[in-house]
Amino acid sequence: MSDYSTILLSTRGRVGWITLNRPEALNALNSTLVEELAAAAAAFDADEEIGCIVVTGSERAFAAGADIKQMEDRSAVEMSLRNPFVGLEAFSRVRTPVIAAVAGYALGGGCELAMACDIILAADTARFGQPEITLGVIPGLGGTQRLPRAIGYYKAAELVLTGRMMDAAEAERAGLVSRVVPAADLFAEAEAMAEQIAAKSLPVLYAAKESLRASLETGAAEGLRFEKQVFTSLFALDDQKEGMAAFREKRAPRFTNR
Repeated sequence: MSDYSTILLSTRGRVGWITLNRPEALNALNSTLVEELAAAAAAFDADEEIGCIVVTGSERAFAAGADIKQMEDRSAVEMSLRNPFVGLEAFSRVRTPVIAAVAGYALGGGCELAMACDIILAADTARFGQPEITLGVIPGLGGTQRLPRAIGYYKAAELVLTGRMMDAAEAERAGLVSRVVPAADLFAEAEAMAEQIAAKSLPVLYAAKESLRASLETGAAEGLRFEKQVFTSLFALDDQKEGMAAFREKRAPRFTNR
């Protein structure tokens, strides 16, 4: 794999791992990290041997926010024309399911990165928040859009307007976090979940993720029509025949991603 300066990559079976690696800045997102993250995710997404991607950070921080040093002196025009975080939009469009394995701080851009993933698995040490209001700005990487969809308008408004953090237990109760696990078990739990996902048919995983994302972008009637179209189209796959035959024959399916 290519050399990166702000992330670490590894592959374990059919799971691709991306570890944010700016320890001196608590993994704060800068343009280099976001570009490398997007490039690595795209490379995994193009690899048919990868069925799930895990994004994680360190014990202290998943990502403590966006790099303020890179933004504070920029003008509105500069931020519009040379947005240092534009790569996060490309990251959010990968077809492959993505798990965020979060320990420590996931604040500002770090929380928004986690929300750009499909599943958020949190250590009991995780802390989430959108503190941009305390810096004189608002969330700019999806926080005002994804957070209300995840936890409801009123809870999201409290967090965005006060800038306070919530711990992992509160985040799970609110619906932001898929599951909370002991910090010592985070990576093992993420690996087990990722392997379970990656064992499925790749085109069916793509279809399931696309249908789930459509629920956030369409009305119910249109979403139901989209789901029906995708569902029926999957009956053209060899993997549909194999999956149903395996169920009938009481054996594990042998998917070929075709």
